[in-house]
Amino acid sequence: MPNPTAAMLVIGDEILSGRTRDANMYHLAGELTKHGIDLKEVRVVSDDSAAIEAAVKALSDRFDHVFTSGGIGPTHDDITADCIARAFGDHIDIRDDARALLEAHYQRTGLELNAARLRMARIPDSATLIDNPVSTAPGFTIRNVHVMAGVPSVFQAMVASVLPTLTGGQPLLSQTLRIDRGEGDIAETLSQLAADFPDLSIGCYPFQINGAFGANVVVRGTDGARVDAAVTRLARESAQ
Repeated sequence: MPNPTAAMLVIGDEILSGRTRDANMYHLAGELTKHGIDLKEVRVVSDDSAAIEAAVKALSDRFDHVFTSGGIGPTHDDITADCIARAFGDHIDIRDDARALLEAHYQRTGLELNAARLRMARIPDSATLIDNPVSTAPGFTIRNVHVMAGVPSVFQAMVASVLPTLTGGQPLLSQTLRIDRGEGDIAETLSQLAADFPDLSIGCYPFQINGAFGANVVVRGTDGARVDAAVTRLARESAQ
């Protein structure tokens, strides 16, 4: 059976403007790989309601899981929760379970649970909460969409909360072989290798160091013996 598939939707003007560098995709990709879920697509959209709604519906239809990042905080531009509720035709408002979490948190910290902070308790009716051990304000899962914060430490904690609840497949294994020859010299060898090992992913990543050309070839697959066989053959043939 093939592994389950996933997509990621990164939400926020700050990403598209270059003001903030996204670190969440890198983390999610690594965690999904270990869990046996294949990340197939990543989209980045602005803080625009129509764009968020269209993207989440499209990705939800195409993939087994969708992970969103960003836009569930206390400010006016945190519109993700409302957009996703509209995308699935679900009612959204301050939920008692989410409110209770925030009340307990702000009581412990001595801060006021004001109207802005209470926005983080707006959860669609049919959603289940995603635990946030870092700052308490929960994410949520609705259908096959997991809605999480954009702050990297919180996003990572939420991923750790969600993944144990998902059925994964076979973890993706990889080996890297450094070849001190240019891409053009090994292109034919790689093409034949890819044809003979169609179950594996073979990527070529060139580099130049002190004027010398080379490439790191990464072989990925779920069958360790097949990965070993491909790398062994590549090492032999690229040395000829």
